[in-house]
Amino acid sequence: MTSGTPKSPLAALASLVCFVLVVGGASGLLHEWFGWIHFMGFVRFLVPGGYEIYSYVIMVVLGLAVGAAGDAVTRRGRG
Repeated sequence: MTSGTPKSPLAALASLVCFVLVVGGASGLLHEWFGWIHFMGFVRFLVPGGYEIYSYVIMVVLGLAVGAAGDAVTRRGRG
């Protein structure tokens, strides 16, 4: 499943940050919309009051951007 080339520490950190932002933002959105799930509760301390929906959407988009950047770093290291 894993490739023979080791992953750079920057790419590993980027994938971790990507996971935290995407899952935290998505669980925050689900909590705001449905009120029954709060998987990563610590992200509520990152959002200002009154702007929860916008902040969680920005977290998801930023997480996807960080994941794409980490993937680009990994690809650049191979080629």
